[in-house]
Amino acid sequence: MAKKPKLTHRQKRQVAANRSKRLKQRDQTNAGPDLSALESGRVTGRFGKHADVEDDNQQVFRCHIRRTIDSVVCGDDVLFSRGEDTESGVSGVIEVVNDRRSVLTRPDFYDGVKPIAANIDQIIIVSSVLPALSLDIIDRYLVACEDIDIQPIIVLNKVELLSAEEWATTDQQLAIYRKLGYTVLYTSCKTATGLDDLNAQLNDKVSVFVGQSGVGKSSLINQVLPEANEQVGDISNNSGLGQHTTTAAKLLHLPAGGDLIDSPGVREFALWHLPTERITWGFIEFRDYLGGCKFRDCKHLNDPGCLLREAVEEGKISAARFASYHKILAAMDEQRPSHAQPHP
Repeated sequence: MAKKPKLTHRQKRQVAANRSKRLKQRDQTNAGPDLSALESGRVTGRFGKHADVEDDNQQVFRCHIRRTIDSVVCGDDVLFSRGEDTESGVSGVIEVVNDRRSVLTRPDFYDGVKPIAANIDQIIIVSSVLPALSLDIIDRYLVACEDIDIQPIIVLNKVELLSAEEWATTDQQLAIYRKLGYTVLYTSCKTATGLDDLNAQLNDKVSVFVGQSGVGKSSLINQVLPEANEQVGDISNNSGLGQHTTTAAKLLHLPAGGDLIDSPGVREFALWHLPTERITWGFIEFRDYLGGCKFRDCKHLNDPGCLLREAVEEGKISAARFASYHKILAAMDEQRPSHAQPHP
């Protein structure tokens, strides 16, 4: 094959000039917004293709979202530009979403993993005695909190419905979590039980309430922030499940200086998007035993030399939590959509 002729110095300069020109044109074409002309703000609501952004003076602007932005959720710190078209109710454009220090996500069957809230300090896991208390669902949320390293607080609501005997039984069930170092609060919107303790936990933090529909999230929010006027739903007589009342995520300011993000409730909190190792890690009492089983691929069932199984038998790990762990793993396989199944 014949060698390519060498370029002259003049030709090299021309090639370099042409390349520099193309790069400059590409940079101009792909140039983002002038950041110096943008204002900082925080997303306080998300409504379809729009979001509400609060500026440093607590003035709220309904904004379009640039198509180049992947996602915008409550709690996001953003840069936005004000618009002149206020007649349509939209008066700005979100140009940039700043890096998130934390983000709560949940898997969506069709759309993959979707963010729920950003830049939060703690997750308030709300359960209640009606619908029936489910420790399995609490465990799902705890795994999610551990996965993203955000502090959880467990709240049992509607405790006024418990008899003395039921209270003792429930307290014994939840003692498992207190022993692990989790904060557990008992609340009642009717008797005001535990509301001062809840307020103290919310002070000066960004919190998000999660839990099944019907557990009283909106009622609790109305107690800690009466002007929120959250719509309260009832329990369905047919299914015994709560009715969804929150239709859009909102960030609300608390009188003591903290913030609260209220997101639409989910009856099930699936974890099929997480690898099995992250589920196991999410049970904090398992961690001292991980890596010590006889077999590297131990399933932590009846495998010989399983340290987790031995710890359960010796009473060092709760049998209920161990059973919940395996329920979560089984549910993951059932809930995981076909397009997300691991390849053999």
